[in-house]
Amino acid sequence: MARKRLTPVARKLRADMTDAERLLWSRLRGEQLGAKFTKQFSIGNFVADFACRSAKLIVELDGGQHDRLAKADAARTQMIEAHGYFVIRYWNSDVMENLDGVLADILRHLDIARNR
Repeated sequence: MARKRLTPVARKLRADMTDAERLLWSRLRGEQLGAKFTKQFSIGNFVADFACRSAKLIVELDGGQHDRLAKADAARTQMIEAHGYFVIRYWNSDVMENLDGVLADILRHLDIARNR
C-alpha cells in the first residue's frame, strides 16, 4: 500500500535529481560496479536515493539540510534497516569532490554484503 502512494514521489525525485545524485548515478547504473542499482527506491514510508536490492544496500546522499535533520535521518535509517537493508550515507560534497573515494567505499560495502 505505501509503495503505491510513494510511486509518484519517486518518479518526481527521479526527474529532479541533484547534481551529486546525477553524477553518482552515472557511475552506478548499468552494473558498472558489478551490481544492479535502482534510483529513488521506495521502501517502507521512504524513498531511498539508491538501492542495490541483491546486496540489501541503500546509498543515501545528504546535502547541507541534513545537519539539521540528523535525528530524522537516524529514525529513517533505523526503519530502512528494519527492512533488512544496510544504509550508507555520503555528503553531496564528497560525491562532487571525491567520487572515486565514494565509489571505492560503495564497492567495499558491496563486498561486505556479498560475504554476509
